[in-house]
Amino acid sequence: MNEIIAGQDNFNLPHDMVILPSQGKFYKNKKKSVKVGYLTASDENLLGSVGSRINGEQLILRLVRSKLYEPELNPSEMLEGDIEAILIFLRNTSFGSEYNFNLTDPETGNKFEKSVLLDELTLKKPEVEPDDNGYYLTKLPKCGAEVKLKPLLYGETLDLDRMAEEYPSGMIAPKATWRLAKQIVELNGSNDKGEIAKFIEQMPIMDSKYISNFIKNNEPRIDLNREVTAPSGKKVNVRIAFGAEFFRPFF
Repeated sequence: MNEIIAGQDNFNLPHDMVILPSQGKFYKNKKKSVKVGYLTASDENLLGSVGSRINGEQLILRLVRSKLYEPELNPSEMLEGDIEAILIFLRNTSFGSEYNFNLTDPETGNKFEKSVLLDELTLKKPEVEPDDNGYYLTKLPKCGAEVKLKPLLYGETLDLDRMAEEYPSGMIAPKATWRLAKQIVELNGSNDKGEIAKFIEQMPIMDSKYISNFIKNNEPRIDLNREVTAPSGKKVNVRIAFGAEFFRPFF
């Protein structure tokens, strides 16, 4: 079976509705929630193979492709925040919501364990809403250009990582400019890719950092950052990570 559509015909299997952080604003079908199946005993084969035959990114795609019961949605073409919401649902309904961190007390240097509840995570509140096409219009602070921006799709993020890994050894992959080329869809009313590419090469770093922060502050996703208290009383900032480690404690 084509892996991309695996699970798409399983509409009658047990499932639940998962609300998407994006509210479907970035997709043609505008779906605010999606049907997601539960992990089954057969999924243990896939989860147990993490680190031996497949890596964390492959695990995420395989799980979501097999459990997303929506024929119009390909996980590679979804926002990362929506993928994370589906993964949290799969973990909560299979293993419970408690997520443990192994941390170091910054005051004493001693190791300690702390847990958070995944079902208590909340959505980040964006500062700006996208237009009907899922684009953000903003003005760059240094050069004054008006640009339309879009958050990266999950597949685009994986492509950037793959391109960086395949870049010639000893050379620095231009990952920042690659990312900007995908994020900027319009420059001063023009969507000419050559013009945008030339602009990116000459862009002041203040403007590139502004774009990075703008998308970070407005991309719809669950807030994965938490502050926990160490035994010494010191505060420690932690972030929930996905991939192999997200399910590893159970296998």
